[in-house]
Amino acid sequence: MVQTCIVHLVRHSLNFCSWKDRKIVAADLRRIYSAPTADLAEAELDAFEEKWAGKYASIVPAWRRAWQEEIPFFGFDPAIRKIIYTMNAIEGLNRVIRKSFKTRGSFPTDEAASKLIYLAIRKFEKDGRNVREWFAACNQFAIMFEERFDA
Repeated sequence: MVQTCIVHLVRHSLNFCSWKDRKIVAADLRRIYSAPTADLAEAELDAFEEKWAGKYASIVPAWRRAWQEEIPFFGFDPAIRKIIYTMNAIEGLNRVIRKSFKTRGSFPTDEAASKLIYLAIRKFEKDGRNVREWFAACNQFAIMFEERFDA
């Protein structure tokens, strides 16, 4: 499952807008990614296209090109959506893992590397209180990915 960052797509879209229209266009884009289902989001994208295609013809094709990577977003519970609409929490976890590997030269076994990743994730979880709704999302991940989520 691949999910791209909604915020990056919105920022990319706003690069095509004039400054005076940015707030209106951003509000209309929000209707797309805040839709409860993928079908309703696609309907909102069509409505956005009808409204803005004449003035900003490049925005909708960008969303349509990224649509397959955006659809998984609509399958998640709202608690998870609050975290993954921007990939900051995931990028933060990746940063913690990279930082822990950077300070070590090499590993004698794959198990040693796995242990380091495990410890880095545990440290991130303890500091995860800084991420809004992190524990609610963890509960949802445990339900959705039961076979991959180890208590």
